Amino acid sequence: MRVAIVGASGAVGQEFIRVLEQRNFPVDELVLFGSSRSAGRKYMFKGRELEVKLLAHNDDFRGIDIAFTSAGASASREFAETITRYGTVMIDNSSAFRMDPDVPLVVPECNAADALVRPRGIIANPNCTTIMMVVVLQPIERLSHIKRIHVASYQSASGAGAQAMAELQQQYAEINAGKPVTVEKFAYQLAYNVIPQIDVFTDNGYTKEEMKMFNETRKILHSDVRCSAMCVRISALRSHSEAVWIETEKPVSVEEVRQALASAPGVTLQDDPANKSYPMPLFTGGKDNIFVGRIRKDLTCDNGITLWLSGDQIRKGAALNAVQIAEYLIKCQKSSTL
Repeated sequence: MRVAIVGASGAVGQEFIRVLEQRNFPVDELVLFGSSRSAGRKYMFKGRELEVKLLAHNDDFRGIDIAFTSAGASASREFAETITRYGTVMIDNSSAFRMDPDVPLVVPECNAADALVRPRGIIANPNCTTIMMVVVLQPIERLSHIKRIHVASYQSASGAGAQAMAELQQQYAEINAGKPVTVEKFAYQLAYNVIPQIDVFTDNGYTKEEMKMFNETRKILHSDVRCSAMCVRISALRSHSEAVWIETEKPVSVEEVRQALASAPGVTLQDDPANKSYPMPLFTGGKDNIFVGRIRKDLTCDNGITLWLSGDQIRKGAALNAVQIAEYLIKCQKSSTL
């Protein structure tokens, strides 16, 4: 098994390296690729030092079985043909191909089998906020079809990459030192602030991030569900959180929802408000599962449930989800169904 990581020096690329090693992914050779800025950098993997190669239009992907790509949408579009030319499966973490009808959009807990039909050799990794939400919604969907979703996301600096995380830490240090605050990665200072905008606005007043949650949720769940989102950047360093309101076709009880989530793959139920036990980004960072709590009936809707979730955007929201897709493909290959 030969595996490549494209964008190895970024926050998600670095997380790919950690996740592959932590999960003992069956890789015989790992090849790292990056831009001219990161080519030549060296990283450790399973006790070996690996050097980042320059991503170029050549034959470097010949013999590569799986390529995890996280170098941005423009790079994914430019290099997709180069990467897949010799049969490499490209699992792409960007937004480049998510809504293409001939590219599966996969969250293994929800629609793993979609990854088996990939005419272009590409599998898309969904947006981080969508991944976290659908992992939690899928068990509820099995109880009763979800008709509507309202969601407010509280997204940490990690969603904008390693430089954004560093800038947030720098801002706090500058404020404490009485220095002018550096503002480069976001429209405004993020330290001690929240910014009600993630990505650019579209004509309908929603941002692209918010529209991703609408469109991607429908594709992943194979559903006509409608999702209205408000995506907000907060000054947490790592892990995103979401407040979610759902309306189901049939009434479901809070206890039914708790039981469904308690046994769901990829979910940890943390719902004990009497003892102040509920998910928070301070504690979900570095964890694989999506943590869920504050489950209760929606007072405005007879068939409504509302809940709170939190999870590591760089792990399950990005690198881990992609690695789980690859693990599913390998499992299918071993059982001769791929």
